[in-house]
Amino acid sequence: MNDNDNNMTHKCRILGVLDDGDASLGRSAMAHLQQAQLVIGAARTLALFAPHIAPGAVQRDLTGALSQVPEWIRAAQAEERRVVVLATGDPLCHGIAAFLAARLCIEAIEVIPNVSTLQLACARLGLPWQEMKFASVHAKDAGDWLPGSPPAHGLYALLRDIRQHDRLAVLTSPDNTPDRIARMLVAEGLADDFEMAVAERLCQPEERVVSGMRIAAAAQMRFADPNVVLLWRTRLRAPQVLFGLPDASFEQRHPEKGLITKNEVRAVSLARMQLRADSVVWDIGAGSGSVGLEAARLCWRGHVYAIEKNADDSAIVARNRQAMGISNHSLVHGKAPEGLAAWADPDAVFIGGSGGELAELIALVLRRLRPGGWLVMNFVTIENLAGAVEALKAQGASWDVLQLQASRSKPILHMHRLAAENPVWLVCAQRTEVRVLTGGAA
Repeated sequence: MNDNDNNMTHKCRILGVLDDGDASLGRSAMAHLQQAQLVIGAARTLALFAPHIAPGAVQRDLTGALSQVPEWIRAAQAEERRVVVLATGDPLCHGIAAFLAARLCIEAIEVIPNVSTLQLACARLGLPWQEMKFASVHAKDAGDWLPGSPPAHGLYALLRDIRQHDRLAVLTSPDNTPDRIARMLVAEGLADDFEMAVAERLCQPEERVVSGMRIAAAAQMRFADPNVVLLWRTRLRAPQVLFGLPDASFEQRHPEKGLITKNEVRAVSLARMQLRADSVVWDIGAGSGSVGLEAARLCWRGHVYAIEKNADDSAIVARNRQAMGISNHSLVHGKAPEGLAAWADPDAVFIGGSGGELAELIALVLRRLRPGGWLVMNFVTIENLAGAVEALKAQGASWDVLQLQASRSKPILHMHRLAAENPVWLVCAQRTEVRVLTGGAA
């Protein structure tokens, strides 16, 4: 045996298996399992393959102990023991293989894949899967979805995928179940946009596929575990404008109509925020929510945290969010800076209203902004403009001021005139990265 053969002997083999047991394994994979001295897997999988595990082999249940698995493997390899990890389906499709590859050198493992259960579910329904989005909620109990939930929620990424794709295949878990996914779609107003199928206990004698379900019906049903969810859109997505929405696109408070950052000012404010697809944005003093909601559309892989102290305006922001089909946006009814400590550090911050706490807010924002991030503020009064500039000077910030004044055409008899909007000052400041030099070298 040469050195390469010897190295391969002590690789950890990650075997993809299915619930029909030994029928799912080829000869090579079965040989690795039978010769293994340490076998790692979920309790159910270890029991399924127990007849093929050598009597003297050590078995370890990874349930609730995933973080320990790399150390188990390292220790066994140091003792030159043969290790096998049993994983469902394709271990590189939302499976353990990627987790282990990131923590062990790639030479330490060999993946022997099987057919993914997502592929099997598609096969049962004759659905081509090359254009499907594969997703997973196979994580800890996320709890039922509430509109406006933050990125930490276990269903957050799935909802983002649902809004971006027309066909999805989803790995579920005993907690994050098909009915819970259906209830999320109902809560987000998407119940009439999709149909659902659930494939239960694939490759087991009790296998069942329930297809063509209405989302509202699936929300009230229970399904046998393990299962896979398939979703397909039945109502075409309307093309969306991402930037520069008309003011009329947003509900505004009456009779005090006008609590909105106007289209022209909003466009420049968003441009000055230097947003990326994955930006985290704060919207302080949200008003009708126009800036934060447009930012959420632009930052579709990011998240917007908004706060508004007025109860009526806060309710309007929530309705605007629902009407626009936005889910990467969380709203707090309160007065800044209360609650901001729980928010992720931002890449960009918009202040449309300060509630009299402007200097404190500016200091807080400049502390929390990520390096290179931007603070953009809108003011219509000279006093607030002066206060913002003084606060920025006190913080030693790099800042600039831009005045915008737009005029819109309006009919007068059979002609048109220009009606001036109020001037608005945009005060912008960037958090510059500070490099700390050590060791006395410049």
